[in-house]
Amino acid sequence: MLSWKIIEKEIAKERIEILFDLAKKTFNSNPKLANRYIQLMRKIAMKARVKIPLKYKLFICKKCNSLLIPGKNCRVRIKSEKGTKVTFTCLNCNSIKRYPVVKEKTIKNLIKLS
Repeated sequence: MLSWKIIEKEIAKERIEILFDLAKKTFNSNPKLANRYIQLMRKIAMKARVKIPLKYKLFICKKCNSLLIPGKNCRVRIKSEKGTKVTFTCLNCNSIKRYPVVKEKTIKNLIKLS
């Protein structure tokens, strides 16, 4: 028999997926509604103590909690100063998110070392 907390977390994960899909679909017609879906998604995740999956977290601005769609309200650049990075710049609040780009060979080497 499953405990209530496990069931609650599963329901929260399902709702997070549903809300993100709704936000992506409604962004073109109503961006404010899409941002509201993102806010609800974050509140559900915090209440149920569930992490938002990385595939969704990449497209959410930490500062203004808006959905980041490249070319619409987000600028994407590839920089290679000290290593290759992808930067997402939110055009609503000008916050910057940087993600390193790692080659597959280095990932395999890190796995072998550990």
